[in-house]
Amino acid sequence: MIKIGKDIDYAVNKLKDGGIVGIPTETVYGLGCNALNESSVKKIFKLKSRPKNDPIICHTNSVEKIRKYVDYFPKNAEILARKFWPGPLTILFKKNKLIPNITTSNSEYVGFRIPNNKITLSVLDKLDFPLAAPSANKFEYISPTNPQHIIQNFNDGIDYILGDGNCSVGIESTILGFEKEKTIIFRLGGITLEDIEKSIGKCYINKDKLKIPGSFKKHYSPKKKVYVGNIEKLSKKFKNKKIGILCFNKKFKFVDEKYQIVMSEKSSLNEASQNFYSSLYILDNLEIDLIITSYLPNYHVGRSINDRISKSSENG
Repeated sequence: MIKIGKDIDYAVNKLKDGGIVGIPTETVYGLGCNALNESSVKKIFKLKSRPKNDPIICHTNSVEKIRKYVDYFPKNAEILARKFWPGPLTILFKKNKLIPNITTSNSEYVGFRIPNNKITLSVLDKLDFPLAAPSANKFEYISPTNPQHIIQNFNDGIDYILGDGNCSVGIESTILGFEKEKTIIFRLGGITLEDIEKSIGKCYINKDKLKIPGSFKKHYSPKKKVYVGNIEKLSKKFKNKKIGILCFNKKFKFVDEKYQIVMSEKSSLNEASQNFYSSLYILDNLEIDLIITSYLPNYHVGRSINDRISKSSENG
C-alpha cells in the first residue's frame, strides 16, 4: 500500500535518494523524481508505461534555478514568468547539457514551470535539482486530481504521496515556446490563450507533430469508451447500451440521474475544469457501458477542456 501524508522532509529525503514521490500541483498530481538522475527518470517511464518519445516537464521554484539549465531566457518568457508563475504555464527553453536527454526524449528543448502549490513549492525549495514530474497516472489514462486517483493507477512503485486534496485548476498546464519572434502554444491548458495574448500579443496554435506532453492523438482516456456530440442524438444511437453522461451544467431526463455527472451547475468553465477529470473517474467506475458528452463553450479554459474531451473520445 502506497503511503499518503504531508511529511515534506520525508518526501524530500526520498527524492534525494532517487525515489519517486506523488506531488500535488494546481493542475494535476505528478510523479516527481530528480530530473537530473537518469535512473530515476527511467523508473518513471517504466512505471507509467510511458513511450520514450514523450518528454517530461521539469518543475522548480524560481526563475534563478531555471536559468542554470537553459541556454537562453527570451524576453517574452520573462514577461510570462512574472505574470503567470507560480501557475499552470510551461515554457519551452533550449536546454543545456545539465538536463539529461532521457528527460526531454532527446529533444534540444526542455519544458519548465513553477507550480502553484504550497506543499510542492516547499519541497522544491529544499532541493538543489528540478523535479521531472509527469501526471501520476498510467499512460493514456485519466489524469489524477486527488491522491485516491493515484492509488487507482498504481499498487506500488511510488515511495510516498504528498496529499493536498483536490487540484484547484484540474487540467494540465499550457505549454508554449518561441520560434523566430513568434509565440507558439503547443498545448492548451490552465492558462488561456486570451490571457497570454493580453500579456505579450498575438500567439499561434501549433499544428505540427512536435512531441510535447499530451500531444498523442489518444490521451486522458477512461477505460470506458467516450463519444462526443449532441447528447440527445448520442443517447438514441446507443439506446441499447447502459449510458453515462458527462454533463456541463445540467442533467438530462432520458438517462437515469445516478449515471450523470454535472461539472458545473453554475455554467462556470473554471469549475468545470476543476471537476473534469474527477468526473471521468466517477463515470469510469460506474456500471455503465460507455460515456457520452458534448463540447463546452469554446473559449477561455473551455477551449482547453474541449481539447481533453477530443483526445479522450473515440470520435473527437
